[in-house]
Amino acid sequence: MSSDQELEIKAIENYRSWLQDPLITEETKQELRSIENDPKEIEDRFYKDLEFGTGGLRGVIGAGTNRMNIYTVGKATQGLAQFILESQNANEKSAVIAYDSRHQSPEFALEAALVLAGNGIKAYLYESLRTTPELSFAVRELKATAGIVITASHNPPEYNGYKSYGSDGGQLVPDDAKKVIQHIRQIDSLDQVKKSSQEEAEKTNLLVMIGKEMDEKFIHAITSMSLNTNTIKQMSEPLKVVYTPLHGTGNIPVRKSLKQIGITEVHVVKEQENPDPNFSTVKFPNPEEKDAFTLAIQKADEIQADIIVGTDPDCDRMGAVVKNKQGSYEVLTGNQTGAIILNYLLSNLKQQGKLPDNGVLIKTIVTSELGEKIASHFGLKTLNTLTGFKYIGEKMTQFEKTGEATYVFGYEESYGYLAGTHARDKDAVVASMLICEAAAYYKSQGKTLYDVLLEIYKQFGTFLEVLHSRTLKGKAGMEQIQTIMNDWRTNAPQQLNHTSVTEVLDYAKGLDDLPKENVLKYKLADGSWFCLRPSGTEPKIKVYVAVNRQSKEEAQVLLEQLSEVIMNKVDQNKG
Repeated sequence: MSSDQELEIKAIENYRSWLQDPLITEETKQELRSIENDPKEIEDRFYKDLEFGTGGLRGVIGAGTNRMNIYTVGKATQGLAQFILESQNANEKSAVIAYDSRHQSPEFALEAALVLAGNGIKAYLYESLRTTPELSFAVRELKATAGIVITASHNPPEYNGYKSYGSDGGQLVPDDAKKVIQHIRQIDSLDQVKKSSQEEAEKTNLLVMIGKEMDEKFIHAITSMSLNTNTIKQMSEPLKVVYTPLHGTGNIPVRKSLKQIGITEVHVVKEQENPDPNFSTVKFPNPEEKDAFTLAIQKADEIQADIIVGTDPDCDRMGAVVKNKQGSYEVLTGNQTGAIILNYLLSNLKQQGKLPDNGVLIKTIVTSELGEKIASHFGLKTLNTLTGFKYIGEKMTQFEKTGEATYVFGYEESYGYLAGTHARDKDAVVASMLICEAAAYYKSQGKTLYDVLLEIYKQFGTFLEVLHSRTLKGKAGMEQIQTIMNDWRTNAPQQLNHTSVTEVLDYAKGLDDLPKENVLKYKLADGSWFCLRPSGTEPKIKVYVAVNRQSKEEAQVLLEQLSEVIMNKVDQNKG
């Protein structure tokens, strides 16, 4: 029997098991009966369990073992509960739960809270939707053992997800995630998931609602990172900001933090202001996508805004749009935004005599080398981690304990930044505040943020990067992604675009004391590099390409040429 036939049989068995399980609701069973004549759909929903990866769960909402629903959430939470109960945390066993604006987010959050309560673990549940960075902050503030965020970040509306956090407020690192996964795998049936009723959980004080008081503490932590309050207040009226929360959680905290530091001319995109699980005005609620800013750019043109800021649904990613030399609005890449914030932060800290002697910048291996150049100029060391802010958070906690370095800033090319140590995850609230503050600061000197970016390029060289991806869904897609990675691993090119490949880094071998991960990075003789990495949260293979030249025009041409050669090879293997 082939492996495909085995999976097909397993899917049908799982499907029938759910239809017969008394713990599955009648509503769920009706959904399952509606697909009884669709073997492909049954197979996709049931051929495996939705995987709890190092970041947690993420998948399409619906009935089935390979879908996001209260049963997969309950099972994941039971595994996390076992991890919490075994932890050496000396405090009361507890967890904080937040959720975003997606379909069924409140229901999934409550389900997680009641499973925790069923295991004797106190659940601090936010009274309404909140940002991911505030969850990280609250875990630290409440000295909780763990945290959960119900979100699928910037995925399409049919998705939801579940991110798990440790006692330091950072996402679970691989070793801890493996322990949770082992516990989840030991759950053979839904009756092993312990669950309290809401009434009982509240009565025993194992379900506690939190909200406004934590919000105020969080905003205070954000605004304490402001570096030029007096200058900003002087520029309050001249600086015009357009902001879009893209139907997510960022609306209130971003506007509050800007207002408190004195930025008052903030024009919100009305059509995208309110939470909307369908993200009705955008194809993807992702500030990495230019299309997500269509309405914001229209608003900016109307009022002649200096900067546009957008945050994703759970408000951990931030995108910025500024006017270029031609007078049109240009979406900055995550690398460009990171470089501007970093340069602003370090130059002002130096000017104010606040730069630590042992300061460190932490970035990921797929993030631009420009950050390292800027950090080095200001006397900071740079540490590279694997992709995922959990690794940056892990290093922050390590430095906090050992004192060997002082964290100053961390970022990744995928629009994630963190200034300050109030959280252990990327924070679009503090990033939005700092990029707007930088815009006001430089406007007081007669400069736009685009002018500043060009000055950075002039001083350190033009670093340009691009991310290409190929979406390959389902079981067949997973196999195709593995074929692509295997081919590049076993048939590594010695030359690309007429330039020698000088080094191949296979992170699956565990390089530089980093955890093993299925990532390949190739360095070229001209200083360019590219990296192949299967996404951990989406059915995609991602290809990062980076070049460095003195002129922007030269760098752009090289970036396009190198991208074409690499992606041609990727697409040949795709089939």
